[in-house]
Amino acid sequence: MRRGRPATALLAGMALTGGLLTAATAAPASAAADRAQEIGAEVEAAADYTWSNVAIGGGGFVPSVVFNRTEPNLVYARTDIGGAYRWNQSDQSWIPLLDHVGWDDWGYTGVASIATDPVEPDRVYAAVGTYTNDWDPNNGAILRSSNRGETWQTTELPFKLGGNMPGRGMGERLVVDPNDNDVLYLGAPSGEGLWRSTNAGVSWQEVTSFPNPGDYAPDPSDTSGYQSELVGVTWVTFDPSTGSPGSPTQTLYAGVADLDQSVYRSTNGGATWQAVPGQPTGYLPHKGVLDEETGDLYIATSDDAGPYGGADGEVWRYDTAAGTWTDVSPVAAGSDRYFGFSGLTVDRQNPGTVMVTAYSSWWPDTQIFRSTNGGDSWTRSWEFTSYPNRGKRYTIDISSVPWMDLNASPQPPEETPKLGWMTEGMEIDPFNADRLFYGTGATLYGTTQLTNWDRGQTFTIRPYVRGLEETAVTDLASPPSGAPLLSGLGDIGGFRHTNLTQVPSDTFPSFGTTTGLDFAELAPATVVRVGNHVSESTAPTVNFSTDGGGNWFAGTAPSGAHGGTVAAAANGSRFVWSPEGAGVHYSVGFGNSWTASTGIPQGARVEADRVNPNLFYGVHQGTFYVSTNGGATFTAAATGLPTGEVRFAAVPGRTGDVWVAGEGLWHSTNSGTSFTRVTAITADNIGFGAAAAGASYQTLYSSGVVGGVRGIYRSTDSGATWTRINDDAHQWAWTGSTITGDPRVFGRVYIGTNGRGVIYGETAESGGGEDPGDPEEPGEPEDPEEPGDAPCRVGYRVSGQWQGGFQGEITVTNTGTTALSNWRLTWAFPAGQTISQLWNGSYTQSGANVTVTPATWNATLSPGGSTTVGFLGSWTGGNGSPTAFAVNGTSCATG
Repeated sequence: MRRGRPATALLAGMALTGGLLTAATAAPASAAADRAQEIGAEVEAAADYTWSNVAIGGGGFVPSVVFNRTEPNLVYARTDIGGAYRWNQSDQSWIPLLDHVGWDDWGYTGVASIATDPVEPDRVYAAVGTYTNDWDPNNGAILRSSNRGETWQTTELPFKLGGNMPGRGMGERLVVDPNDNDVLYLGAPSGEGLWRSTNAGVSWQEVTSFPNPGDYAPDPSDTSGYQSELVGVTWVTFDPSTGSPGSPTQTLYAGVADLDQSVYRSTNGGATWQAVPGQPTGYLPHKGVLDEETGDLYIATSDDAGPYGGADGEVWRYDTAAGTWTDVSPVAAGSDRYFGFSGLTVDRQNPGTVMVTAYSSWWPDTQIFRSTNGGDSWTRSWEFTSYPNRGKRYTIDISSVPWMDLNASPQPPEETPKLGWMTEGMEIDPFNADRLFYGTGATLYGTTQLTNWDRGQTFTIRPYVRGLEETAVTDLASPPSGAPLLSGLGDIGGFRHTNLTQVPSDTFPSFGTTTGLDFAELAPATVVRVGNHVSESTAPTVNFSTDGGGNWFAGTAPSGAHGGTVAAAANGSRFVWSPEGAGVHYSVGFGNSWTASTGIPQGARVEADRVNPNLFYGVHQGTFYVSTNGGATFTAAATGLPTGEVRFAAVPGRTGDVWVAGEGLWHSTNSGTSFTRVTAITADNIGFGAAAAGASYQTLYSSGVVGGVRGIYRSTDSGATWTRINDDAHQWAWTGSTITGDPRVFGRVYIGTNGRGVIYGETAESGGGEDPGDPEEPGEPEDPEEPGDAPCRVGYRVSGQWQGGFQGEITVTNTGTTALSNWRLTWAFPAGQTISQLWNGSYTQSGANVTVTPATWNATLSPGGSTTVGFLGSWTGGNGSPTAFAVNGTSCATG
């Protein structure tokens, strides 16, 4: 799947030189981290946090899976922008290996190739770098590990690598000699040829005798450099029989992206190379795999570099002993062959068994072919019976990732879920002929019943993607009630998470990429999202929900409008949309019609005040804009803000309280009339969460730099001081898109990444971060007793008020000498106010009488400890404050 790149203006590059390279590590991301060469080593963070992925279940392209040839169950997977993973057999999950990659080296999460050492299985190598054009300012690198990816050392290369470039499904480019494992080869893109290391990846030198670096580019006229870059040398394969343990393998084969001469061979350990005589021409070699028992080299080819396109291709078998080539294509030329071939693999337990995919067959589905006689004949994973009906050898069980049906309702012969698309990476387990993994554009599928195919029995395919989270996150929202998290994602829309550890049942509908979402702060069940189509569609690119994102309906977009940012009025009565294809517009109601806003430029980023439903804000090119009439007209206010890309947000419960982040951090408490720069942090984004115990202001969260140290930061004192809450082992490359705290759980923070999905952190300070429990049944509060041995203090304040509604906060403090457990707060409203929702606890109300009980995490208040609950309420005649409170029946002091 293709995702947007990070904004390069925010990323620092470094110049590298060519020649013979020696080991060099990336610059440490933390001044406190003296990591020498171990860039994965953990350092102490300033706050005690645990980090996890919000469970999505895949979501991105998995170009390849690599099995170790000498140790069972040692398996690695690489992704195009989301790093590399190691398989954990005990719990059937994947362990992320590149979370240590920092901001400046964000391109290292694009893995162009991965290699596992067959001689010393603890060794693993990754060729990293995301783009070969100027989108990635840094050159590529070889990462090497002697502990299966727990920590890494780095050798920078004098050229770039393209983990997210055309041809990224070809390979493997990086390989380890199975006889002399100090010898590695790397096929380079961009005309850089073939490279070799003879000291286990510490240093690299070009193989100057290699005759052809490849001359194929998908589109030489592309001025962006994305399609016009040379794909290069795409794979290297060894013939282990031509070497002995400790001595380099003598015969090697290499594939090159060249339509005329694409397969090369060396018979003297890589000293010299020649094109293999009689080879097929006219196609690009996506894969080259040697069946060592039969001596047959198989080549899967396409007329396109992939992983998307490909309208023709062939599969060839080369008898390495006889020197003869045989066309063994599963579909003959001139018949219904409208795709290229890839996903090539052989069964190491059953010589002569080979499989290949029609990787670019998007309609009606991908195809997988299997042969048990060296390609002389093939069977298919599915065939047409009576069109449009299909007969299938498999069933697909997506119960572990139910959204994989993508909310689709296709017409036959298409089905949902699909067998896949972009199926370039496929491998049979060398130790288990029944296990097969293969990557698609959105998941990693597999089966443990593969040989049922040969017996005419059905086998089950299911996602094997637990822990492998690869999505680009565009926006996040954590409402004060309902589901704790709503996410906007590239390609697959986004999700409503009612449980952070459970894969949701459905993605958001209608369009594939969400670029912006928002909820009404005072009516959180009202949600809006906008975005772009991934494929051809005419569906509106604006959706609304009135049940917190559970169900959606489409609005009507202004002409040409798509993408951009969107804001919901605090009470959900109207919306402001700043799309990519049109100017800023506003709608009263749910987007049935839109009216152009005035006074604000096209392309401005928009947000809503979280208290006043008539207040909306915008930022564009350093100027702040304010609307006091629901988005109809805007007026320029403060100037002098960053002219580049910014993120900004308004604080819940405080009208006119706005923070702007981007190359710094600015704060306004007067609706943008003026801003004060916060010098303690250089912030990339800003988000808010539940206040700390005893604090009256929301906790701030940001990805940024404090004191020269980049990290994820938290402030519990309105931005005066900041604490780093991540560590060097948890950096997730580029985190500048979106961040938010949880308004119901102190310390919980959600971080958007560009390839590692949604990360959430929790701290022991929050007591484990449990969500508030269900409210108790209504009942009359008990009469307060006289003050006893458990004194308490209660502070009450109205944090925001509008006609007919208000937001309040109540802070309960234990002023006694013993812990206060399972507290119960009671009071009576003096003017008949009614609570509509409450967070950080549960409530019941009977008439004027209110009872509040805690959540699990704040159920016990130690001496001197306090907690704050917030609520939304309504009033009619007046909104006077309660004057008497009791905890567990004991009257409390106020103030």
